[in-house]
Amino acid sequence: MLSRRLLLLLPLALAPTLFGQEPTVARPDTLKAVPVAMQKFVDSEDLSGAVTVVGRADGVVAFDAVGLRDRNEKTPMTKDTLFRIASMTKPVTALGIMILADEGKLSPDDDVAKHLPEFTGQMLLAPRPKDAPADAPVVLQKPTRPVKLRDLLTHTSGAAPYPKGVNDVYTKRNRTLAETALATALQPLRFEPGSQWSYSNEGIDVLGRVIEVASGESYEAFLQKRVFGPLEMKDTTFYPSRDQRDRVATTYFKGRAGQLFPSPNVLLAVPEGAKHPVPAGGLFSTGADLAKLYRMMLHKGDGGGKRVVSEKAVAEMTKVQTGDLKTGFVDGMGFGFGWAVVREPKGVTAMLSPGTFGHGGAFGTQGWIDPTRDLFVVLLIQRTGLDNADASPMREKLQSLAVQAVK
Repeated sequence: MLSRRLLLLLPLALAPTLFGQEPTVARPDTLKAVPVAMQKFVDSEDLSGAVTVVGRADGVVAFDAVGLRDRNEKTPMTKDTLFRIASMTKPVTALGIMILADEGKLSPDDDVAKHLPEFTGQMLLAPRPKDAPADAPVVLQKPTRPVKLRDLLTHTSGAAPYPKGVNDVYTKRNRTLAETALATALQPLRFEPGSQWSYSNEGIDVLGRVIEVASGESYEAFLQKRVFGPLEMKDTTFYPSRDQRDRVATTYFKGRAGQLFPSPNVLLAVPEGAKHPVPAGGLFSTGADLAKLYRMMLHKGDGGGKRVVSEKAVAEMTKVQTGDLKTGFVDGMGFGFGWAVVREPKGVTAMLSPGTFGHGGAFGTQGWIDPTRDLFVVLLIQRTGLDNADASPMREKLQSLAVQAVK
C-alpha cells in the first residue's frame, strides 16, 4: 500500500523538475561566445561595457556582463546595472494603450480628439508650390481625416516637432504631459494622417497623456500598477532612486582619437522635480527586467500567470500596421503598434524571422523578439555617436550568435 502511494505521489514530486527545468538550446557552447564577442568591442574602445541577455519563453539561457560601468571609477559592469533605454520605452507606452483597449476604454481606431478635445479641428500645412518664394505665406487646410490613435502608435500621424519654448522639455522636464500634448495639438500637421511614416517622439508623448485621461491615473502610476508591478520589474523606472542612480551606466562617445569619453549629452540627466516622464524615451531598466517583459510578449500577454494584456492585443501590436510604407531605420521594416516589425529580413535583420519585433534606443540599446524561433535578445550598452544604433555591429553579432544557438 505504501509503495502504491509513493508511486501516486511520484509525478507530483517530479513536477517542479519537469516543469521548472532550464530552457534548452541546440548549441549552448555558442552562447559562451557572446561575452567574448562583447569584450572585443570593449577592448577596441567601441564600448565601455555591455550587458546581454538571450532567452526563450520559458526563461533566460544566457545573461552576461562585460567591461566597466564607469571607466573613471573602474566600476565593473554588473547584471543589475541600469541603462537608459530611451526609445525602447515606446513599446511600453503602446502596451499601456492596448491594456486600456482591452478594457474598452479606448480603441486604436479612435480619433485622438475623442480623448483629448484640444485636437479637435487640427489643421494641415498645405503643400508648398515648388516655385513659391521663401517669404510666401503659410497656408493651412483641413486634413482628409483627423488623427487617430493608430496613427500615433505607428508614427504616421504627421505630428509636428515641439515648438520653441517647449522643445527643451526633454532636458528641463519642466512641463506636464497635458502641456506638451496641447503644444502638439496647436501645431498644424506636416502631412495627411496615415500617408507617410515619420518617427515622432511628440506623437508617442501624446499617447502618454491619453493613458492619463483614459485611466484617471498618472502615466507613470498606470504603468507601474499594470506592467512593472505585475511583472516584478523592480528596476524599471522613469525616476531612479538614489540606490538605482548609483547603478546607472555612464554613457560614452568616441573621440576623434578613438578613445571613449563621458558623453556631455544633456538629455542624460533627470532634473530634480521633473514633471515630464517622456513616454517616447524616458525609461531606465535592466537586463533582468527587460527579459521579464519580453518573455511576457512571447507568452502572448501572459506574464507567468498574471495576464498583462490580451493575446488579441499582442497580435495587433506585433503585426505590420503600416502596409507598404517605408518605415524604420534599417531596410525591410514595418511598424506595428509601438513595435518595429521585420517585414523582410535583410542586413542587420537577415538572421531573424519575418515577424520578429522589437525596438532600439538612442544610446545603442536593442531588444528583439523572434516568436518563430522562440527567442529574444537584449543588448544594453550606453554609446552615443554610433552611425546607426539599429544597425550596430554589436546588435548584429549578438543576434547572429543567439540564432545559431537555438537552431
